[in-house]
Amino acid sequence: MTYSKYTKQLLLTWTLFLLANSVFAQNNWEQFRGPNGNGHIDAPDLAERWSEGNNVVWKTSIHDRGWSSPVIWENQIWVTTATIDGSKLFAVCLDKSSGKILHDKHIFDVENPQRIAADNSYATPTSVIDTAHVYVHYGTYGTACLNRKTAEVIWTRRDLNCDHEAGAGPASSPILFGDLFIVNVDGRDVQYVIALNKHTGKTEWRTDRSADFSEIPVHKRKAYSMPSLIEHDGKLQLVSNGAQGCYAYHPKTGEELWKIRHHGFSNAPRPIAGHGLLFTTVDRDNPQLWAIRLGGKGDITNSHIVWKETAAMPPRCSPLLVDELMYLINRLGIITCIHAKSGEPVWKSRLPGSYSASPIYANGRIYVFNENAVSFILEPGRALKIIHENKLAEDILVATPAVSNKALFIRTEKHLYRIENTASDTR
Repeated sequence: MTYSKYTKQLLLTWTLFLLANSVFAQNNWEQFRGPNGNGHIDAPDLAERWSEGNNVVWKTSIHDRGWSSPVIWENQIWVTTATIDGSKLFAVCLDKSSGKILHDKHIFDVENPQRIAADNSYATPTSVIDTAHVYVHYGTYGTACLNRKTAEVIWTRRDLNCDHEAGAGPASSPILFGDLFIVNVDGRDVQYVIALNKHTGKTEWRTDRSADFSEIPVHKRKAYSMPSLIEHDGKLQLVSNGAQGCYAYHPKTGEELWKIRHHGFSNAPRPIAGHGLLFTTVDRDNPQLWAIRLGGKGDITNSHIVWKETAAMPPRCSPLLVDELMYLINRLGIITCIHAKSGEPVWKSRLPGSYSASPIYANGRIYVFNENAVSFILEPGRALKIIHENKLAEDILVATPAVSNKALFIRTEKHLYRIENTASDTR
């Protein structure tokens, strides 16, 4: 079957997906960076002020350690966590209203986990969730599908293995598309994208990266990004950034549609799209943001790169696009605003602290979170304008928060918070 024969089916699936998101946009946060994977959510009356003693509806302790973001469906919140040494991996479900732990499921034992970086965890990849199931992923250490209501394990895979490299660790998060569970597997030894049947866990397709790694040092073959599903000219593309290249695949078959060659590795930010362009960050040591014109086929390295920004780009935080302006914050707190179509700089400033969590756009505001649990609420526009600054008692915040209806869910090293305007503070 050719690519064109899939178009109607794909667009129907995508339309239903968008309709579902329009219905649940204020309630469900089913993947990393929310309903559309770009940090945007319709959340009127989201709190802009909070502290330990103000607008905290509940605060629940989460055992051990994990940097995965919360995912939310209806009245359930799921996070993953792991022992510090990586020998035991867990999935934890909380009641959204009360913060009570409903399920605390021991999923996997790991006999000889690789050493990881001190600022990573063995439960960093964010889960995905739908109406019936939650899908948890721990990189090379295992993947599992659980019944969302009972926490019964439906299927597992322990063979999506790669060498994360000692001192690094797992980070790539999965996505769902129709009946497919899709994830990047980019290690020092293997580099591919794989789609599993979400009901059975069986492989539907697997596509190896087409980059020539024969002369590439092994530490420059790994990456930590996740796929994004985008639509262009009535067709869907699965965009996936890896080491040495950014690729687009047919989401149903895994067929490679186009690629851009680069020399980056260990890249983590998730690609986003807008204005006919794809925006992706390449490289960890020298991060750059590339704008790629959509619509190409084959190797488009020399024809479709519209602009590049090389100064103070983020190695961890994903970009945020609001209207025609792109906002990026790097690890050192340098925040840059760029005109998305032209790549022209608009403004640049600096916020205090270090940054790993990706920004969120809700209720006309940009929410930015540093690793000391300080949050800055910004007004988008052609100048930096800080509306509020908030601090929680915890000192470590790495996971990107989630939003559901009027509530913000912030995961710190030890707790999950529900932040919401209360009767005592509705400002």
